[in-house]
Parts: sequence; C-alpha cells; structure tokens
Amino acid sequence: MDSNPALCAAIANHITTSPQQRITFAEFMDMALYHPEYGYYSSDALKIGFKGGDFFTSPNLCTDFGELLAEQFFQMWEILGKPIPFSLVEMGAGQGLLALHILKYHQQNYPDFFTGLEYIIVEKSPTLRQEQQQRLQDLPVRWCNLEDIPPNAIAGCFFSNELVDAFPVHQFILKTGELREIYVTTDKNEKETNAPCPMPHAQCPSFVEVTGEPSTPQLGEYLDLVEMNFTQGAYPDGYRSEINLAAGDWLSIVADRLQRGYVLTIDYGYPASRYYNPRRSQGTLQCYYQHRFHDNPYINIGRQDITAHIDFTALERWGEKYNLKNIGFIQQGLFLMALGLGDRIAALSYQKQPLSDLLQRRDALQQLIDPTGLGGFGVLIQSKGLNDTEISQPLKGLTLPE
Repeated sequence: MDSNPALCAAIANHITTSPQQRITFAEFMDMALYHPEYGYYSSDALKIGFKGGDFFTSPNLCTDFGELLAEQFFQMWEILGKPIPFSLVEMGAGQGLLALHILKYHQQNYPDFFTGLEYIIVEKSPTLRQEQQQRLQDLPVRWCNLEDIPPNAIAGCFFSNELVDAFPVHQFILKTGELREIYVTTDKNEKETNAPCPMPHAQCPSFVEVTGEPSTPQLGEYLDLVEMNFTQGAYPDGYRSEINLAAGDWLSIVADRLQRGYVLTIDYGYPASRYYNPRRSQGTLQCYYQHRFHDNPYINIGRQDITAHIDFTALERWGEKYNLKNIGFIQQGLFLMALGLGDRIAALSYQKQPLSDLLQRRDALQQLIDPTGLGGFGVLIQSKGLNDTEISQPLKGLTLPE
C-alpha cells in the first residue's frame, strides 16, 4: 500500500528505542498524523474536498453551514452584552472555508459586530495554516497556538468542527474479562500477538499489535468518569474500543483560556452508553483514503486520515470538572434547522435559477441535515462565566421550532 517509508522508519525507530520496544496505539496514531515532517497533517499528503481529497466536511458543501453558525455567534455576542472585542477562536480550521463563510457573512449582515470581532485560528498543521493564510489574507484573522493564549483571556466562543475525532486515541481489548491495552511493535519484537497489521510495502517495516497492562491509570479513571464497567458479563471476550484522553487535556486548556463565553464542539460521536454498546464490539476507529473508508490504520501510513468517534459524555463531565456548564447537546441537523436552514430550503421553491443549480443546492442543504450523515453529528455547547440572566436566555440553535 501507499505508506510513507520515512514515516514508517521513524515509527519503527521510536518503537525500538522505547523501554519495552512497543508504543501505545495513541503514540502510533500521533506519529502517523502529526509527525512534524512526515505525518498526514504535516505533509502534502493531506487533501480535503470532493476532487482528489480523502474526505470532505460541511463547509465544502456550501456557505450555509458557516452562515448559520455566524447567526449563532451573533446571538452569543448579544447575550454576553456585546463585549468588544468578542473573540471567536476556531480550533482546527481545515482549509479556512468555514472562517471565510463566517467572516464574510458577519461583514455583510452585522457590520457593528464584525468591527469588534477578533477571529483567532488555532491550527497545528503547517500545510493547512499556509492554505488558510492565503484564503483569508484580506480578512482580520490571526493565528496562534492554543497554549500561547493567556489564561482567562477570551470573552467569546471557542469552537471546532471535526477536530476532536482526529485526536490520538488509546485502544483496548477485553481478554477473559480483563481490560488490556493495545500496543504497537515491529514484527521483530512480536510477543503476545493480538492481530497482524499488514504492511506489504517493501520499504516499510511490518507492525503488529500486542496487548499488555494499561499504560496509565488515567484509562481506568476515564471509565469511572463515564460510568462504564467492562467487567460485566454483557461484554464479549475480544471486545475492542478506544479511549480519547487527549480530548480531556484539550478541553482543560480551552476552559482555562476562556474567561467568559461558550465552547461549541461539532463532531461525530455518541454518549458513552451508545459509544460503548456491547454490540459495537470493534470500536469506531476509521481511516479515510481517497473518499474510501476502512478500519486498518497500518496501511497508507502518512497518506490517510485516522479518526475515531468522540464520547460526548466524557466532554460533558470533563467540562464540569473544568468549570464549564453544559448548555445543551443536539444533532447537527436539528441545530441548523433551528438556526434557519429550513427557511433556506423552502426559499428554493421561489428562486429563479437553472434547474440543475437548484437541485445541486438542495442536495447540499439536505446533506447538512441528513441524520445518517452530517446531520447526525453531535453539537455540544458549554459555557463559563455567565450570570443567571445570561444562562437563562436560550440559544437559538438549541431552540427547536414548533
């Protein structure tokens, strides 16, 4: 398969120099995606969009997704008493399309808000940051690292769309009722093999999975947090899934930097009870390569995206620990309908455009709310520093129409 030999060699070297000559799957996934030279998100292998891409996101469909989010941000500004500046911090901004759609909409429809708006992008990928800077060069945007934002510096909203699913995850498997962590090693160090990981590229080493004791007590603490007990008889032997500890670290930093306002997270995932359903026995890990998805992260290394669904229960409970109040959780389709997407669909009947254009636009809008696709994504909104009056004002996106 189309793996990057240099990246495979770097991973193999990391394995052989590790104390037990193995690394957690989270370490493997982190290197595959974020190695500074060869990782998928750090190299030219990363491609987003319909033509020649590996996957697409809501902003690739049309401008409406960003414009409706812009409506929600404007209401947040009003609820907070119209602070200046009002900071929008987009974390993981992709190609910059969402930022473009949001800022253009605010500029055209809410000039007073736009004048006092501070738009910040936090982007780890140098490839994407360069594309964002080219696309947004005429708009007031600045880039920084999340850690560089001072504590309690932001009044506004931290938000992300399909960010958390790409955080490195730990994988585990149940063996005779005991939770074992999945590690990655090379075939030369193979011990207790769980499953082979095919690597047919002649220039790449072969990786295999081995199991062992959990690498950190945080895995057990996570399961306690979301109230999951895998020692119950409901879970079959060989049951396998993921734990995203990086999401908790990320949310703690976000909460620390937010003085007053909101955290809005859009992604695909489930509450813990659905995420760890006994029937979902092979977890949620998926790889995307040229608009095809599969579950083998050990091929196309450095050339494909690797993701896992997120556990929204964990984000809610971590948020409570970090002084974030849960405002609401809703599906993306319902969220966008509450913000006015239904009116946009209805208006198509009165527009004079070529039929092909109308059908294409209707299809794009329908994809945003399709419950089996993008419309089934979760939208979690949390807040910090709001007084009782501000909290009592319902957000438009969480207020379902009659």
